[in-house]
Amino acid sequence: MIHRLLLSCCLALTVYGFLQAQGLEAPLLSFNQQSLHHQQTAMLTLGGWAVANLALGAGLQGKATGSTKHFHRMNALWNTVNLGIAGLGYLSAIKADPAGWDVATSLQKHQGFQKILLFNAGLDVGYVMGGLYLTERAKRPDVNQDQLRGFGQSIMLQGTFLLVFDLVNYFIAAGANDQIPLLLGSTTDGLGLLLRF
Repeated sequence: MIHRLLLSCCLALTVYGFLQAQGLEAPLLSFNQQSLHHQQTAMLTLGGWAVANLALGAGLQGKATGSTKHFHRMNALWNTVNLGIAGLGYLSAIKADPAGWDVATSLQKHQGFQKILLFNAGLDVGYVMGGLYLTERAKRPDVNQDQLRGFGQSIMLQGTFLLVFDLVNYFIAAGANDQIPLLLGSTTDGLGLLLRF
């Protein structure tokens, strides 16, 4: 009698766990697909910025003089790196298989992306400050003033763009954080238990 009761409880918990897992599969895949789509869009945006800066920088530096020439040169140089980052990030996002991620992997990747964006935002502030330093240093008489001023202005522009880019994308990614309790199987109505077999 006790064995049958235990067996019935185990069977009920198994069926409940299976139904819960099936119920979470669709939201988890949707969450993963949205996260990857956001990353792809972000990398396309960064790539577009990089291509525009490369084209303008390479095209305009030949005709420019003084600090403007160095400004365009640094924009082109800076964005070769941005284009590489955007290309690798985009390829990584399109090659990912969101259907194969469990909840822990999904959350790790989602939160990892947010951490990278915040870390990069800190670097971006450093870039802006570095550009400001170069423009201030250009005021000295014993330096290449045009080069320092042009490089400084370019680095401030690039750092400001990247700061806005990283913060906007962080807040977009963080906007999906309200879906995490659903993925974990909890509700706002109280405590729950999720068993997976």
